[in-house]
Amino acid sequence: MLKPYACDPAASRGRLHSESISTFRSPFQRDRDRIIHSSAFRRLKHKTQVFVEHEGDYYRTRLTHTIEVAQVARTIAGVLGLNTDLAEAVALAHDLGHPPFGHTGEDALALLMAPYGGFDHNAQAIRIVTRLERHYAGFDGLNLTWETLEGIAKHNGPVIGGAGAHSVPDRALLPYALAECDSEWDLELATNASAEAQVAAVADDVAYNHHDLHDGLRAGLFSESDLMELPLVGPAFGEVDRLYPGLDATRRRHESLRRVFGVMVEDVIAVAENRLAALDPSSVDDIRAMEGTIIRFSKPLYQNLKSIKSFLFTRMYRAPTVVAERERVTAMINALFPLFLRQPELLPEDWQGDVAKAHDETALARVVLDYVAGMTDRFAIQEFGRLVG
Repeated sequence: MLKPYACDPAASRGRLHSESISTFRSPFQRDRDRIIHSSAFRRLKHKTQVFVEHEGDYYRTRLTHTIEVAQVARTIAGVLGLNTDLAEAVALAHDLGHPPFGHTGEDALALLMAPYGGFDHNAQAIRIVTRLERHYAGFDGLNLTWETLEGIAKHNGPVIGGAGAHSVPDRALLPYALAECDSEWDLELATNASAEAQVAAVADDVAYNHHDLHDGLRAGLFSESDLMELPLVGPAFGEVDRLYPGLDATRRRHESLRRVFGVMVEDVIAVAENRLAALDPSSVDDIRAMEGTIIRFSKPLYQNLKSIKSFLFTRMYRAPTVVAERERVTAMINALFPLFLRQPELLPEDWQGDVAKAHDETALARVVLDYVAGMTDRFAIQEFGRLVG
C-alpha cells in the first residue's frame, strides 16, 4: 500500500515518446528493467569505486556499489510506504554517468571540458538514458518515465538554486547535458525530487560509508585499531567484542561493520517517519515543494558520519598509494582526450556518424567526451597503451 506522498505509477507523467502500457509491469518496473539491460549499466562492473578495477577482486566496483545502493533504497522505501520500484530504478541509474577511474576521471574530464560546457556525472547519466543508449527502434535513449528522469537529475537536491554541490544559481549555468534534456521536458529542476529519489540519495551515502571502511581495511590502508576512536565504528567493534570474545578477525570485521550499516539505515527510517508524521504531506508535489529534503540522517548521526568521512578522506582517498594511482590514471585521461579531439578518425567506426555531425570544436569535444566517459577502467588503460604507449 503506497502512502499518499508516494509516486503512484498509475499517475506517472509518462514518457517523452508514447508507448503502450505493459501487461505485466508497471512503468517504473519497466524503467528499472531497461536500466539493468542497458550497455552503460553493464560497463559499471569494470569501473572504479575507489580502487582501480584491476587491483583486486574483492574491492567494490561501480556495479557492486550500485547493487548495494539499490538494496538499501528498496528496504527504506518499503518501510516508508514509498514506491520501491522507482527508488530502485533511480538507485540503479545514479552512477551511470561516471567515467573510468571514478571521481579522479571525473575531475580530469571536468578540467578538459571546461572550455566546452563542463562535465558532471549526474548530467552525463541523463545524457546516457536520453541519447546515448541506442538500441530501441523508435527512439534514442531508454525513454524512461518523467519521474525516473527527475530522480536521476535531482536525487541530490534541487539542481537550480539549491545548496548542493551539483546545484547552480540559475538555468543558464546548467551542465549542457542536463540543459538539453530539460529543454525537451521540464524536470522542474528548482524543486526537490520525489521521496523515492531522496531515498536513493541517502542509500548511496549509507552504502559507501559502509563499504569504504571495509575496502580500506582489506587494502591495509588502516587497521581496526585505527577505527576504535571513530564514532559509530568504535562502539560497534566494542559490542562485537563483548558478545563474541575471541572472534576471528574476518568475522569480527564483518559483524562490526554490519552494525554500523544497520545504525545508518535505522536512523534514516526513524527520522523520515518522524518528519513525515509532523509535516503530513498529502501528495508527492508536497514533498517536492518542501523546504529541504524529507529523507535525511539525524543531526547527531550526520555529525558522526562527517568524522568518519574525514578519516576516510585522509587515510583512504588521499593515501599515498591511492594518490599515486590517481596521478597515473589522470595522465591517461589527459592524453586520450586531446588525442581523440585532434584525430577524431581514431574513434571507432560507429562513432564516426556523430563526428560528422559535429559542426564545431565544442560539438566534437562533446562527442569525444561521450566516448571517453563511457570507457571502463580496463579499456581506457588498454587504449592508452595502444595509442599512446
